[in-house]
Amino acid sequence: MANGLTGLLPDLYEALDTVSRELVGFIPSVTLDSGPARAAIGEVVRSIATPAVVAEDVSPGQLPPDDGDQNIGNVPIQITKSRMVPFRWSGEDQKGVNNGPGYNTIRRDQVTQAFRTLTNEIEVFCGNLAVGASRASGTAGTTPFASDLSDPANLRKILSDNGAPLSNLQMVIDTTAGAKLRSLTQLTKANEAGTIELRAQGTLLEVAGFMIKESAGVSISVPGSVTAAPTISGAKGATALTATTGAGAAVALLAGDVITLAGDTNKYVVAAAATIGASTTGPVVIAAPGLQKTATAAAITVIAAATRNMAFSRSAIVLATRAPALPVEGDMAEDRVMLVDPKSGMAFEVSMYKLYKRVRYEVAAAWGGAVIKPEHLSLLLG
Repeated sequence: MANGLTGLLPDLYEALDTVSRELVGFIPSVTLDSGPARAAIGEVVRSIATPAVVAEDVSPGQLPPDDGDQNIGNVPIQITKSRMVPFRWSGEDQKGVNNGPGYNTIRRDQVTQAFRTLTNEIEVFCGNLAVGASRASGTAGTTPFASDLSDPANLRKILSDNGAPLSNLQMVIDTTAGAKLRSLTQLTKANEAGTIELRAQGTLLEVAGFMIKESAGVSISVPGSVTAAPTISGAKGATALTATTGAGAAVALLAGDVITLAGDTNKYVVAAAATIGASTTGPVVIAAPGLQKTATAAAITVIAAATRNMAFSRSAIVLATRAPALPVEGDMAEDRVMLVDPKSGMAFEVSMYKLYKRVRYEVAAAWGGAVIKPEHLSLLLG
């Protein structure tokens, strides 16, 4: 039997071209693992993680030291979503619309909407990975790029201090920050920017080594709380901190909260939820690389709700995408094709099911992701 989707391929690729012009910022910015194997919800893709090491003194002797063993870790990336967008047609429906806009035209637009839906879901998924960042910069409630380019400079400093590779830096921002960035005179004046590209076409320029993209999936935080001035203690470099609460004090932090400590200008991201009652002592875990200076009974403040624009080395985030799992016997699909979006790199599966005097189409993908290197990811609050 001939491939039943062959005639649909031009419509599908036209739909891809349309969707790729939407605000897709995260998918082309992260490390994309799009293997040919199918995957079910709960399956795990693992990324290796080599440990930090310490140096030793060189001690001449007859034999080399008996050392050098390392425990190579891994970061699990679980497939957490398997989603599809269906649409179907009966022969009567096709006959009817062919007297008007035409079946092919409507079907093309349905495919366009399917790709848009799945792409937007993946963008939101990636935006929510902001909870895995190391530190943050910027001011909650204040749109970045208000008057200058200090924001990307500060973010680059954070990533440089954390040891992140600086050769493939990415920044994903929302449209409000994008509008501010496009209004900076130092980028719109040809004699200062060296180009009229941003002014004429609105194309965001590379700034401080960051390739900047916009996304509709940038998240907005809903922070936890601290009451009655609890304090935090920890040595420089520590990620497990000690919180001490007095009478009436309490800590109720959420993973991804951004906190500051008295006497320290750094903004730290909480790595795990922490609930500590009154007159007790408990742990608060922040992301690597930990405290930048020692804290001794320092008052803690939780940053208010803020937009979480993200700046990172591409290798900090891995997005694993697969075709959804099928039974070994197959299913009732008459035909299937895998299409790769040339702009985002996402692979989508398009299936066709022939029914009784009907045809059903399905656009599907399975995905999961993780921050595999928190040190290489920072937030730009807005």
